[in-house]
Amino acid sequence: MAKTLVVKQIGSPIRRPEIQRKTLIGLGLNKMHRVRELEDTPSVRGMINKIPHLVEIVEERG
Repeated sequence: MAKTLVVKQIGSPIRRPEIQRKTLIGLGLNKMHRVRELEDTPSVRGMINKIPHLVEIVEERG
């Protein structure tokens, strides 16, 4: 089984640069307090590292 991350959106994309909004959408998040389970890949980690003020890693599985 592949490793997964549970990611939660904790910040609003309002008044944020367009690239940060698109990164949130790329992670499958767009509304406050949404939670997604994503595969732990370097690309997903990079996206999370670009917007650490808007998302948090709730849990690492696998």
